[in-house]
Amino acid sequence: MFLLLSLCMCSLLLRGDAQDRASVWRGNDRSGRCHYSFTVPSPVEASCPQVGGPEVEGLKARLGLLEATVSRLSGGDSVPPGGQRAQPELQEALDRAVGERDALRGEKERLQREVEGLQRRMEEMRRETERLRSKPCPPQTPAVPPGPGLQDGGPMRPGSSPLSHLMGRPNRQGDSSSLRDSAWQFGGPSFQELKAEVTEIPAPDGNDDNTGCGELVSVGEPVTHRKADNIAGKYGVWMQDPEADSPYGPNMVWRIDTVGTDVRQLFGYDDMEQLSKGFPSKVLLLPELVESTGATMYKGSLYYQRRRSRTLIRYDLASESIAARRDLVHAGFHGQFPYSWGGYTDIDLSVDEKGLWAVYSTSKARGAIVISQLDPHNLEVKKSWETNIRKNSVANSFMICGRLYTLGSYTARDTIINNMYDTEAGQGKALAIPFKNKYGYNSMVDYNLAQRKLFAWDNFHIVSYDLRMRRQQAN
Repeated sequence: MFLLLSLCMCSLLLRGDAQDRASVWRGNDRSGRCHYSFTVPSPVEASCPQVGGPEVEGLKARLGLLEATVSRLSGGDSVPPGGQRAQPELQEALDRAVGERDALRGEKERLQREVEGLQRRMEEMRRETERLRSKPCPPQTPAVPPGPGLQDGGPMRPGSSPLSHLMGRPNRQGDSSSLRDSAWQFGGPSFQELKAEVTEIPAPDGNDDNTGCGELVSVGEPVTHRKADNIAGKYGVWMQDPEADSPYGPNMVWRIDTVGTDVRQLFGYDDMEQLSKGFPSKVLLLPELVESTGATMYKGSLYYQRRRSRTLIRYDLASESIAARRDLVHAGFHGQFPYSWGGYTDIDLSVDEKGLWAVYSTSKARGAIVISQLDPHNLEVKKSWETNIRKNSVANSFMICGRLYTLGSYTARDTIINNMYDTEAGQGKALAIPFKNKYGYNSMVDYNLAQRKLFAWDNFHIVSYDLRMRRQQAN
C-alpha cells in the first residue's frame, strides 16, 4: 500500500513539473484555419534522433538537380545523359561546314583567275585584230583548181580572174557598195565558208606624206596597248624619247600613273611589247613630285612640272638626278588655267620636230593659250606666242612641226581637232579633223616624234593613233 501511494505521488510530482515546462501555440494554417499546438519536452531524450523523412529526401533530390544544372551551364564534367555523345557530333558537323566553306572560296578564286585570264586573252585578240586591220593586205593571186571554174555560181568567162567581179567594181565615188557580200566558190567544199571583208581607203592626193614636216590631215583609229592595273592609272602619261641616249635605247617606253598626291614613280619598258605585257625593266623614283599629265621625254631627259608650282624640271635618266630647274615666269599652275577636263593641266610640255615646247597661260593672257619654245638644256624661254584660243575651252593639245593642235572634247566618243596655230606664220585657223575618244575620258594627248603617232591616255587605257600629214609645199 505504501508502495502504491509512493508511486502516485511521484506521478503527480512529475506531471506538475511537466505542466510547468509545457507550452501552447495557436496559429492559422495555409488554408486560414486555427490550429492549437501543445508541446511538452521529453523527460528522457535530450535530442530527437536524426531520422530521414520525406522532406529530407525531397530536399536532397532538389539539391542534386540544382548541382547538375550548374555543372552543365559551367561546362563541367556533369552533363545530362547523351551529352558526351552530342558534343563530338556537333563539332564534327561544324568542321565539315568550315571545310565546305573553304572549298567554295577556293573554287571562287579559281574561277576569278580563269575569268581574268580570259579577259586578258580577249584583249590580246582584240589588239591583234586591230593590228591586222590596220595593216594593208599584200596583193595575192589565189590559186585556181584545174577544170572549169565557177564565178558567182556560173562558169568563168575566158580571160577573167576569180576576183574580177570584185576588182571590176567602180571606186568609192561611183559605187555605194561596201564590198562585204563576196562569197567565193572555187569548187571545193573547203572554200564554202571563206568570206572577204574589204576596207575602202581613200587614195592619196599626191601631197600626203608621213615623212618630214607638214600639216595634219587625218587621225587614225585608236589602238589599245594596255589597260592600267589600278585606280592610280585612271590618268597618266606615256612617252618615248625621239633622241634617246645611253643607257636606254630608242625602243624604250616610259609611263607615269598620275592619280594620287605622291606621284614620283617612272616606269620603263624595253619596248612596246613589254609595255603591253606589263613587265617594266626599270623603275625610277623621281626626287620631286610630278604635277598632272604634261611630262615628256627628250635627249635622255624627262621634263616635267613640279607639283603645286610653276617650276619646270629636267631629270637626267643616265645620272638619275635633276640636271636643271627653272620657273616658267607668270605661268598659271595647280588649277589656274587647266584644260577643260581639269587635272591641274596648267603646263603641258611636248616635243616635236622643232624641239621642246611648253603650252600654258598667264594672267596677262587672261586664260588664252601661250606657246613657248624652251632650251632643252637649261629650260630658258627662247620665244613665245600668244594665241586667241581659250585654254579651258579645249580638252587637250599637242605640237607637230611647230603647229599647235587642240582637241574639242575629252569625253565625246566622236569629237574633232578644232584649232591649229602655226608658230612660223604667227596665225591660226579652225579645223574639223575627226578624233575618237574610245573609252570616254581622254586625259593626255601628245605627239610621239619617235613613231610619228599620237600617244593618248584614255580612261585607264594606253592608246595610240596613226597620223597622215600633208607634205609642206616649197616656197
